Amino acid sequence: QVQLVESGGGLVQPGGSLRLSCAASGSIFSIGVMGWYRRAPGIQREFVAIIRSSGDTDYADFVRGRFTISRDNAKNTLYLQMNSLKPEDTAVYYCHADWRSWGQGTQVTVSS
Repeated sequence: QVQLVESGGGLVQPGGSLRLSCAASGSIFSIGVMGWYRRAPGIQREFVAIIRSSGDTDYADFVRGRFTISRDNAKNTLYLQMNSLKPEDTAVYYCHADWRSWGQGTQVTVSS
């Protein structure tokens, strides 16, 4: 299993953007599905987005049109571009590889 490390979180104003990265310790070329979940205080972990090795993507309704998931197999890195951020997007964001390996999470705070 690969080890995953997220980065790119931080504090941003409503309407702003962030790009999260998830760096893998090894090749992600053969990993079928990679994705992002998030957990906000008092809320269960929520699915955010996935991307398959084919490039097909799927998004939660509450981020569709605002977030874009992508993967760079050459860099062994998964990304989440987040635009038009809202205060309710505040959460710890976790990446996964085939739901077997998980990162430690990166905090995203959307506040004025």
